[in-house]
Amino acid sequence: MNLVSIRIITENVGKLLEFYEHITEVKGIRFTDDFAELQTAHGTLAIGSTRTLQLFGGSEVAKAAQNHTAIIEFITTDVDKFYQEESVFLAPYLVQEPTTMPWGNRSLLFRDPDGNLVNFFTPLSAEAIKKFEGKI
Repeated sequence: MNLVSIRIITENVGKLLEFYEHITEVKGIRFTDDFAELQTAHGTLAIGSTRTLQLFGGSEVAKAAQNHTAIIEFITTDVDKFYQEESVFLAPYLVQEPTTMPWGNRSLLFRDPDGNLVNFFTPLSAEAIKKFEGKI
């Protein structure tokens, strides 16, 4: 079994898609007004509207803009450079400037327009670099 995607439920697919296209520099695919995807080499970030919840058992299955437990993580070659280039854009969303974590990654934390926590990170320690070899 392999994890292939994470889906965010939102009331505004277009706004979230534009945000993630900007920060990842990946062009999303808008399949319908209610569903889009950003496909990377190692996984997909899917974005579904609240209207799609009816297909999964009803509107109570998930709640848009109420994530308080998950962090959406993207690996990048140089998180400090990314932050320097995007600091103005990220300013209203910023949670924490690039910080070196005890497990060997340098992490930048911010929220997307719906409040979902996002981590852009670069492996720094030898162990972290080895762990993520071939993933950047």
